[in-house]
Amino acid sequence: MSADTTGLIDELRRALGDDAVLTGGDIGDRTRSDASQTGRHLPKAVLRPATVDAVATALRVCNAHRQSVVPQGGLTGLAGGASPQAGDFALSLERLTGIEEIDEAAQTMTVKAGTPLEVAQKAAEAAGFLLAIDLGARGSCQIGGNLSTNAGGIRVIRHGVTRDNVLGLEVALADGTVLTMLNKMVKNNTGYDLRQLFIGAEGTLGIITRAVLRLKPLPEGRATALLALASYDDVVRLLKRAQRELGGLSAFEAMWRSYFSVTAKAENIPLFAEEPDFAVIIETEGADQAAPLEAFLEGALTDGLINDALIAQSEKERRAFWIVREGLVMDRLPSIVNLDVSLAIGDLGRFAEACDAALKARFAEAYVSFYGHIGDSNMHIAVSVAGASEADLHEIDEIVYRIVAQYHGSISAEHGIGTLKRDYLGYSRKPEELDVMRRIKTALDPNGILNPGKVLPV
Repeated sequence: MSADTTGLIDELRRALGDDAVLTGGDIGDRTRSDASQTGRHLPKAVLRPATVDAVATALRVCNAHRQSVVPQGGLTGLAGGASPQAGDFALSLERLTGIEEIDEAAQTMTVKAGTPLEVAQKAAEAAGFLLAIDLGARGSCQIGGNLSTNAGGIRVIRHGVTRDNVLGLEVALADGTVLTMLNKMVKNNTGYDLRQLFIGAEGTLGIITRAVLRLKPLPEGRATALLALASYDDVVRLLKRAQRELGGLSAFEAMWRSYFSVTAKAENIPLFAEEPDFAVIIETEGADQAAPLEAFLEGALTDGLINDALIAQSEKERRAFWIVREGLVMDRLPSIVNLDVSLAIGDLGRFAEACDAALKARFAEAYVSFYGHIGDSNMHIAVSVAGASEADLHEIDEIVYRIVAQYHGSISAEHGIGTLKRDYLGYSRKPEELDVMRRIKTALDPNGILNPGKVLPV
């Protein structure tokens, strides 16, 4: 450790306390990378502030020393956004945790950024509310990370993405300035909406420390069905019909056969007698949802829109449907690449065909599958090529993102940009947009200490 770094560490320990600054062998290996497993470097130090003032102090000191800082939450991201580069300090929010308030009249929750999503969800439920932000990593991801990446999830079709569920924020800027914008009002038309700058910015503009989240009345019931369909066109027609006829529609998830058959077999969950070309999970929220869902499915069967339907009769059966959809077995495939894109809903079927053909033309033995939150235009792509080199993995990205650009889509629907998608951002954003992003970054972080090398192409 250089003399300059030693002096900085000493200053941080005096300001934050010895237990809030880890170095050397005290730094855990998990701080090397987020869930993308692409991080290669341990941070030089890990800062663990327990208060908002401590976060601000840490940034102020680091900024004065021009020391780069990488915010880390639950490390569940898949784009390399929380992975340090050589020489970076990590700033962990794991000690900045807790529910500060649930305001029943305003239907809001004020929560610290290091709070795990599932903890916040359970607190809301205990108070009779629904926190609609929801994703598979709920047990370990943190609220600050959810907001910093504008995470999506399975309820977007009804409740919106993360940014749609945020009323107020508190943010520590690079120079230690704290913006306290803990608004509880739905309507607040007072100039620039600064909170939206930081949601989805992946910690490159400031570090989110607290948030005011919108709550909704806890649904009185839920009904879930798994459907078999013959074509993607039928999937789109079913979606349109469900949006028109099912007032409580909260999830609409589609799986291509290539995905559904593998995950169902791997989980040993027998469902349909014959594997469908497309499987769809429909879920509705509200009181007495079973009868409307059954009537809807009867009509769809009569009209030939679906070929078969299974209605969950218990929470165990409902969970079985979602286990197949969550597809955790995909992580066991060799050299797995998980891609997350967004296109106009009507284009997703043709895009999948073009993508599958292009990938297999280059990698003849590749396993390619498609699935996702089709109700909100988000598709996930799983690609596995045994023995793939790092160059092969980059080529897979290039093939997919070039086709995304041809369809005028987004290279990232909900995972963020980080480092893994940074060099492809120009496929979805125009040069003029990137220029404005750089100007905002320079204005808020002139010394470039916040999560350098992330989001914006070099």
